[in-house]
Amino acid sequence: MLAAVKRDPSGFIAGLTTPATLDEIQRAPELFPSIKVAVDRRREPGRFLLAGSANILLLPRLSESLAGRMEVLTLWPFSQGEKVGFLEGFVDALFSTHPKWPVTKSHTVPRDQLFRIILAGGYPPAAARSVGARRGAWFQSYLMTILQSDVRDIANIADLTAIPQLLQLTASRVGGLLNFSDLSRASFCHKQL
Repeated sequence: MLAAVKRDPSGFIAGLTTPATLDEIQRAPELFPSIKVAVDRRREPGRFLLAGSANILLLPRLSESLAGRMEVLTLWPFSQGEKVGFLEGFVDALFSTHPKWPVTKSHTVPRDQLFRIILAGGYPPAAARSVGARRGAWFQSYLMTILQSDVRDIANIADLTAIPQLLQLTASRVGGLLNFSDLSRASFCHKQL
């Protein structure tokens, strides 16, 4: 399918019955000029749903941004309320002209349970795994998949094996100011080991 798209992007788009979902769109940036032409010919919202695991606006090979022709929706991980089936109102109250405080009933979460919640994260497939080792395996696989496919597609990085180490180093410094010199030194020392 990808080969057909790359060979004839205009023919591919013209042959689609809309509405159409195009997943992993970052793998075929050649489609964007054809999508632009199709949208300009017939301005009808919702004809194309472009989905992918990478931010398409950051693709280096993207010749068309589709500015003014698309709406970008970012899917975030589950919130804590979503994970327990509770409708939260904090953000709505924050931007309301007459907020009613407190927005929700406050309750105390025991410390050990709080750590479990934080470690589970908000990605649905990871949060659904109750065993920490299984969740860790999912995160490791997720990271490797992103590095092997999306990062390689988006940027020309020679040594992908260094990226997980860089992520660990930056994650360990999340509570402080970012010091690039310190990060560089730590990265160099880590590489020497």
